[in-house]
Amino acid sequence: MNEYQLTVGLEIHVELKTKTKMFCRCLNDQEEKRPNVNICPVCTAQPGALPVINKEAVRHILRVGSALGGTIADFTEFDRKNYFYPDIPKGYQISQYKYPLIAGGSLTGVDITRVHLEEDTAKSFHESGRQESLVDFNRSSLPLMELVTEPVIHDAKTAGNFAKELQLLLRYLGASDANMEKGQMRVEANISVSKDSTLGTKVEVKNLNSFRSVERAIEFEMKRQIEALEKGEEIVQETRGWDENKMTTFSQRKKESSHDYRYFPDPDLPKLFISQIPEFANIKETLPELPWQRREKFQTGFGIKSEDAEMYVADVELGAYVEEVAKLLGEDKNLVQLASNYITSDLVGKRTAGELTALPVATDFAELIKMVGAKEVSSRGAKDILVVMITAGGAPRVVAEAKGLFQVHDEGAAAKIVDEVIAEFGAVFAEYQGGKEASLQFLVGQGMKKGKGSANPEILKKLFEERANLHTN
Repeated sequence: MNEYQLTVGLEIHVELKTKTKMFCRCLNDQEEKRPNVNICPVCTAQPGALPVINKEAVRHILRVGSALGGTIADFTEFDRKNYFYPDIPKGYQISQYKYPLIAGGSLTGVDITRVHLEEDTAKSFHESGRQESLVDFNRSSLPLMELVTEPVIHDAKTAGNFAKELQLLLRYLGASDANMEKGQMRVEANISVSKDSTLGTKVEVKNLNSFRSVERAIEFEMKRQIEALEKGEEIVQETRGWDENKMTTFSQRKKESSHDYRYFPDPDLPKLFISQIPEFANIKETLPELPWQRREKFQTGFGIKSEDAEMYVADVELGAYVEEVAKLLGEDKNLVQLASNYITSDLVGKRTAGELTALPVATDFAELIKMVGAKEVSSRGAKDILVVMITAGGAPRVVAEAKGLFQVHDEGAAAKIVDEVIAEFGAVFAEYQGGKEASLQFLVGQGMKKGKGSANPEILKKLFEERANLHTN
């Protein structure tokens, strides 16, 4: 099997966030549960109804294309993609063929062929026990972005990572929530295998509604095709679905070619000359900080470890909080990493579990980190202070004073704690004297516990070492 090369190209459809549909003034409400309420003569293809282009949808595509480093078309037009299906009331879908809005670009090292704009179809429902199918036209004519990659992906993980990064980009740009479970982002994979540089017969796999499904479907289809070729069977160009329960692909229909759709320019819609539309001037300047730029800032600029940085890039709210804290800490990499440790270990879990309704005030949290960095409070004391800040509120210094959590640097006070620990845990102290270094950590921990987090661990360690030498001598 190792002699075969996998080749994958992705086609990704994304429902865009706009107030109205692509070619009419009906609401673009992707959460609407009632059927056929956001419809009109245009999106249900009544005779004489004429479409009008949604300018905000075009703007979304131009910003996505600019972020991807693609070429924005000067001239573009919409085409009719002709096919007959119950969810296409016109008998054709308005899409783009020869002149897409965006050509080229790349993401995560994967080259992009094109990004274009089209309308979504209606949604068919096939209920068991009924002879007929039902159609909900709420989704009909929603603005839909289609992104097509070059066939340059050679492993399932790369495909999954591309889809994840695209979802992040769309959310950063405000172009779409790109929720795969809700069908707002739909991934299709064109998969082939061959023994040489020529591409094998392409099979399209649909129904991939999660990143995990994308990777699993590619892995399964690769193995299926290789096994078929090894048996001397021919791979048929077709469209297959993905069964998440069985984790297998299954045949749906013969794969159409572009000439089967008989594309031609839509005569009801005007040609667009992008450079002549004032609202689309300087599109690149409207872009926010992009996910890969943010990732680089967290890792290189702030010194945050990669797994934490990835979390902050994916969670925009949490990322903004970390950035605010970092600035309050003067972007000191040691303090920022310390802050990140407390955020991931003490805040994120509670936030995910619903135990934390709001993050601590950034100025207070940054002050607490400074106190830990200056060894005014111990790590254990800081955790206790943070619990109070979360549950009852309050400035960290006020909490530390009230709870007696400021570290004691007085060796006399610390010596009393050390003596109490030795008296209580004489056997452990004897093990330390005998050379068991791990026992020292236990003794220091007990000292911190007796001091309720106020004793300086370095002073405790020093005193235990001195006591061990004293008793040995």
